[in-house]
Amino acid sequence: MKLHRPVVSVYTVPTDAPEADGTLSWDSTTMVIAEVSAGDATGTGWTYGPAAVGDFLHEQLGPLVEGRSALDIPALHDAMCRSVRNAGRPGIAASAISALDIALWDLKARLLELPLARLLGVAHETVPVYGSGGFTTYHDTHLAAQLNGWVHGQHIPRVKIKIGEGWGRAVTRDLARVRAARHVIGADAELYVDANGAYTRKQAVRVGHALAEHGVGWFEEPVSSDDLTGLRLVRDAVVCDVTAGEYGYDLPYFARMIAAGAVDCLQIDATRCGGLTEFLRAAALAQAHGLEVSAHCAPHAHAAAAASLPNIRHLEWFHDHVRIEDMFFDGALDPTGGQVRPVCGIGHGLTLRTEEVEQYRVT
Repeated sequence: MKLHRPVVSVYTVPTDAPEADGTLSWDSTTMVIAEVSAGDATGTGWTYGPAAVGDFLHEQLGPLVEGRSALDIPALHDAMCRSVRNAGRPGIAASAISALDIALWDLKARLLELPLARLLGVAHETVPVYGSGGFTTYHDTHLAAQLNGWVHGQHIPRVKIKIGEGWGRAVTRDLARVRAARHVIGADAELYVDANGAYTRKQAVRVGHALAEHGVGWFEEPVSSDDLTGLRLVRDAVVCDVTAGEYGYDLPYFARMIAAGAVDCLQIDATRCGGLTEFLRAAALAQAHGLEVSAHCAPHAHAAAAASLPNIRHLEWFHDHVRIEDMFFDGALDPTGGQVRPVCGIGHGLTLRTEEVEQYRVT
């Protein structure tokens, strides 16, 4: 089966409320979708990033894969990675490769009339999820409502909020929000926090000690994910697990992070790192070093591949992306009970609602 030229579309969806973390604020999310066909089947992949990702995918990657075998994904992935040498892989190029790679895996499963999870091989029939949001812009009532919905409504027993507000300049409020979150979810649910690299090294250690008092078990990016020495310093000093990895755009990035002893659990984002092909490789690298992995954001892009990993810890049920993926696709997964079951349907089990989402299309 020979591939046709991919079709690329870009959509921008306003958030349902102002959002911010420790280092950034936003009011919309842009989704780039790649659809690639062979024979009578079409595979769909996507990433979240600027519209320029769509331009790069259409102009640079589309002609490269056209006419090649739809089944030979390793060869296609290698060709895409080699082609961006001069453009530079991190960022736009890697995101474009990721969207197309995810589409290629979906296409292959559809051509073989298999669920993607079965094509990859299932290690777990279900994948645990954690509710993720708790933006620093949320007032206490909004935060409580979101956490209540996950823990007491959908019975998801693990949740994450953002801290590090204002590049670490509001620690008192950070810790007050952690206390409030613990009060809402109760003593039994797991509580995670994400500083998005907002703190300095020793500041992160001090915050980490305070977090332990509230049973926080996951401290994501306490310092910049580029500061491997700092991550290791914080990891050695605090009780909760230190995690990072969402900004990995290639396999060597993950190798450096693991070699530095920087994390207790490696985060991997298939919509950034090079698609499911590189996602699986990074997970295997982590397993070789005794680490579990967590899939970062874009839950429906990750679910099937996550089910194939012996060392998967969980999948991030990120508010913005869940909202968009529920809007854009038929076949969205149900996280009730704190896990999803991505082994049904053909391919990744999703169908794009093209007409219904046209109002959000920008290119």
